[in-house]
Amino acid sequence: MGVMTSSEAALDEKAVVAAAEHALADIARIRQEVGKVIFGQESVVEQTMLAVLSGGHALLVGVPGLAKTKLVSTLGTVLGLNSSRIQFTPDLMPSDILGSEVMDQDENGKRSFRFVPGPIFTQLLMADEINRASPRTQSALLQAMQEYHVTVAGRANDLPRPFHVLATQNPLEQEGTYPLPEAQLDRFLLQVDVHYPDLVAERRILLETTGIAEAEAGQALTAERLQEIQTLIRQMPVGETVLDAILALVRSARPGHGNAETDKQVAWGPGPRAGQALMLCARARALYEGRLAPSVDDVLALAEPVLQHRMALTFAARAEGISVRDVIASLVRQARG
Repeated sequence: MGVMTSSEAALDEKAVVAAAEHALADIARIRQEVGKVIFGQESVVEQTMLAVLSGGHALLVGVPGLAKTKLVSTLGTVLGLNSSRIQFTPDLMPSDILGSEVMDQDENGKRSFRFVPGPIFTQLLMADEINRASPRTQSALLQAMQEYHVTVAGRANDLPRPFHVLATQNPLEQEGTYPLPEAQLDRFLLQVDVHYPDLVAERRILLETTGIAEAEAGQALTAERLQEIQTLIRQMPVGETVLDAILALVRSARPGHGNAETDKQVAWGPGPRAGQALMLCARARALYEGRLAPSVDDVLALAEPVLQHRMALTFAARAEGISVRDVIASLVRQARG
């Protein structure tokens, strides 16, 4: 590849800026459509959208009845993606998700196997209550999320693109759940905490969802356009200060890297995937908020959803009642100086 001349670089930069401005308009339209049916919960909508715009998967954690499922089906409509939903249960088998081989017999009596694709062959998969399924079934889904194909009877079947999993999980104190192992949690770009709505939003929910006609969201994008925006996000330049902030934040969350508080409180910290997630999501957040370049503020605002499922506390910290969120908040305060 030849070296770019300065005029080519300027042209290239202009093209990226023009594409980003086009994307800003698309994202504003997405926000408007989602806002018609999901009230309040701005940070939940934003973080879930950031995961999708960054090309990744999100884990939504919250008690039942907070419109997690509704958010996912709304995003399917708005983003023009075909979607399917799997309700995870303790007796769910990997083949219920991936699909299976069935035997066919033609009129001559010749038998052959045919692959019948499971519900994972979709663009937006809602994995409801993922922590209710057995580890074996969870790992079948998580392998597909990582490799973008499904292997059945030794043959790989590619998943459609784009492919996103939005999984929901109830807080782990509930009975009959299998917590996701750390290596599998790491597959999720973001963990999105879904809290109860505030008073204004809850009032609006009561008024607008108990009548005869409910508002409906319309389509704002096509799947192809979504992929163009995902590619654009990967092309957005990240400044040196933002890059340094990402490295400093991720490394400060690991024990043995010179942070005395972390050494005391954190048993193991985030790996390189956390930095990759921050690089992608900071760019997506800038676009989502109408800006053309990510800032250090974007990185710090994403610290919790990116890091909280990628680190574990020491026994001593847990005994003191310290939570992962407390540790991250303290690292963010240090980073702000």
